[in-house]
Amino acid sequence: MTTNQANSDIDDSEVTSSSGNVFADLGFENPEEMLLKAELVRQISSAIKERGLDRYQAAEVLGIDQPTISELLKGRFISYSLECLFKYLNALGRDLEIVVKSSPKLGEKPSIKVTAVHSS
Repeated sequence: MTTNQANSDIDDSEVTSSSGNVFADLGFENPEEMLLKAELVRQISSAIKERGLDRYQAAEVLGIDQPTISELLKGRFISYSLECLFKYLNALGRDLEIVVKSSPKLGEKPSIKVTAVHSS
C-alpha cells in the first residue's frame, strides 16, 4: 500500500470526537462510574508494580486468587463495587480520600475524578 492509498483510506473514514469518557462514547450504562473504576484499577496495578509483586503475591495481599487478579488487571472490572476496589487499594498500602465540593460553574456537569498523590 502506498502512502497515498493509506491517506485516502483515512480520508474516507468517519471520525467522531471523543466526549473525554470512552465508556460514554461506547454507550456503557453509568459511564462516570466505569471511568472511576478504570482509574482505580490503574492505581491498583501501579501499586502492585511499585511494590514489586507478581500476580500470585498481589492476589495473596488482596485476599483473592491469581486468576481473579489477572482478570481485574486485564480490565474486567464491571462486576466490582467501588468499595471492593477501595479495599484493594488499602490492602496495597494506599490511603484514599474522597472530597466532595461544589461544581465551579452553575450548570456545569458534575464530575468524578481520581487524583493520585505520590509521596517522596
